[in-house]
Amino acid sequence: MAPPKAKEGVLAITPYAGSDVGSGGADRIVISSNESAFGPSWRAMEAYSASSEEMHRYPEIDARSLRQALADHHGLEVDRIICGCGSDQLIDLIALAYAGPGDETVYSEHGFTMYPIATRGVGATPVAAAEANLTADVDAILGCVNDRTRIVFLANPNNPTGTYLGIDELRRLHAGLPEDVLLVLDAAYAEYVTAPDYDPGMTLVREASNVVMTRTFSKIYALASLRIGWAYGPAEIIEILDRVRPPFNVSTPAIAAGIAALADTEHTERSRDLNGELLPWFTAEVEKLGLIVNPSVGNFVIVRFDDPETAEAAYRFLFERGIVTRRVAGYGLPEWVRMSIGQREEMQDVVDALRTFVEGA
Repeated sequence: MAPPKAKEGVLAITPYAGSDVGSGGADRIVISSNESAFGPSWRAMEAYSASSEEMHRYPEIDARSLRQALADHHGLEVDRIICGCGSDQLIDLIALAYAGPGDETVYSEHGFTMYPIATRGVGATPVAAAEANLTADVDAILGCVNDRTRIVFLANPNNPTGTYLGIDELRRLHAGLPEDVLLVLDAAYAEYVTAPDYDPGMTLVREASNVVMTRTFSKIYALASLRIGWAYGPAEIIEILDRVRPPFNVSTPAIAAGIAALADTEHTERSRDLNGELLPWFTAEVEKLGLIVNPSVGNFVIVRFDDPETAEAAYRFLFERGIVTRRVAGYGLPEWVRMSIGQREEMQDVVDALRTFVEGA
């Protein structure tokens, strides 16, 4: 007898691949996953620990207290917010609710790999739109939209390139979409961006009936292991997503830590300021070595080497010295290596190791 067979779309998925952190002790420099180099707020850690007394209880069925904290913090309507087990889960729920066999979703060619994974998982077809100078191209995206398109996913800023579209380009993109196409603005790195023309998506959500913004606590709030994401959208869309959201999908410790992290604005501002200081410094130091660094507004950069073989050699060279980075060949960038911004001492060690590699190449 033939064994059970998975759906064709699932069989077409290439599993999400992270970096090989490996072993080597606590002195490793792990700059592979765009985690915050500055750790979580002490208030968040205290709230997490205190919540252990309720470990035997189910969490809130809909993360109501965290949603209220988000509404108060950002000046939003609580009934237009949904929380998830990381923003990845919300991306999955959006695909589940709005796409299926025969449908298509559109994303930029170097966009987050969860978009095609979520799309194939529901039997739809992902379509990659060409980028211009490693930046999402509004005209290329609109050129991919047709009668089968159900969702346009846009990471803004984009991972792994670090580039972004300003609010005027977002409005132009939205204006070119049919009303029945959902625009999903993935603003995982929004808290790091200081550009005056940047908007994470809240403006468009308020103006339109077919825009959803997703966010995360994994980056600047440094709560990656707790898996907390949230989305803001029209009440009708949030209600639909709530129908397919698993109950109790955000744990009690995560809810407590998330609320405390939001409240510690001093810690968030300090993390943003330190990243704002180290990102241009690291970029300049690496460029002095003759390497190309793509401009970034996030907490990471991608560094270009001469060819894929040299990029792999650089990755291995750093890894053997306890520095864990990320190859991004799976994003269509085989000559590039992604490096998150860590502490200053760590990034100086990275610069020194890159210098040794370049001089010996």
